[in-house]
Amino acid sequence: MSQRDVERTLGRLLTDASFRRGFFRNPARACLELGVQLAAYEIEALLRVPPRGLASLAARLDDRICRLHIEEANDHRRCYEPEDGHRQPDDR
Repeated sequence: MSQRDVERTLGRLLTDASFRRGFFRNPARACLELGVQLAAYEIEALLRVPPRGLASLAARLDDRICRLHIEEANDHRRCYEPEDGHRQPDDR
């Protein structure tokens, strides 16, 4: 229940696609696994951030600050959806 835990969770939502998927499926479990304690209102606020928006921003981050997941590294079909809705290959 601290700003630091909110920032840590938000940072992980941006840099870790696996965590992002898990958080939107089961936020309490994702927070427990990350080791953060968020208040219900903090979780609720983060759940209001559109997952596509997070994914779109994450697609624009430098790979050196993102977590690499083997299944994603092997998936050559990775795409992001920019605000205009047109799917394009991830050219990172």
